[in-house]
Amino acid sequence: MPEYVPDYPQMIVPTGHVEPVPRRLRGFVDGQPVFDTTRAWYVWLWPGYPQYAVPPEDVADGALADEGQTISLPPGPARRHTLMFGEATRHGGAWVWEQGAPAPVVGHASFRWDALDAWFEEDERVFVHPRSPYTRVDALHSGRNVRVELDGAVLADAPYSVMVFETGLPTRYYLPRVHVDWSRMTPTDTVTSCPYKGTTSGYWSVTTDRATYTDLAWVYDYPTRAVAPVATMVAFYNEHVDLYVDDRLQPRPVPIAAPPSSKPAS
Repeated sequence: MPEYVPDYPQMIVPTGHVEPVPRRLRGFVDGQPVFDTTRAWYVWLWPGYPQYAVPPEDVADGALADEGQTISLPPGPARRHTLMFGEATRHGGAWVWEQGAPAPVVGHASFRWDALDAWFEEDERVFVHPRSPYTRVDALHSGRNVRVELDGAVLADAPYSVMVFETGLPTRYYLPRVHVDWSRMTPTDTVTSCPYKGTTSGYWSVTTDRATYTDLAWVYDYPTRAVAPVATMVAFYNEHVDLYVDDRLQPRPVPIAAPPSSKPAS
């Protein structure tokens, strides 16, 4: 196996970095806005993507109740709060940044993503986590042959693909379904979502003569506009298969480090 050297751009933003958000942000619970702001900040808790920090004046009155606990986060200290809004009570649903955090966000509130029912940038809903302003995603048609093997079995052999280049992730190769060996593919119930690509509509495990490997391939039947060319095409985790481009074996990427309880990035 060739030695692996990352051949894709890495994340460039350090933890603790802050930037103003130039978009209107709204967060909803039970159909009503908990906050509505055009003055939020991005704050990076890890290099992959930021969180939003919302000024207190733009949070609904009485929505946050101090739990009396200071927590230590990579950018600095914060005070844990319960989100109380309408009929909803969500413990630990928010935190308010304290002195020692980056100056622009001190006193601002950040919300646990799943503590809210829906998030919007302007009038478009955002899923999974905030989109990083430093992440770029390109889906390019390619006429290079792509062959996927595992344990010596050919899983796919395609004369063309759509290659997805996303900041901080290995290149993904989306292949036409007609060039996949479906006799080795078993559908699973797994669903993952990405704020840049959308929600998957299928995952498959792969069976070779040696073993069964869970959730090695996926598809977006209805991707976002940014990656529309990948619709209905199948991609494999090249971290876990042998992938050849124009008959040249590609080094397996090192699995991407993800926040706790996150699925691998697809």
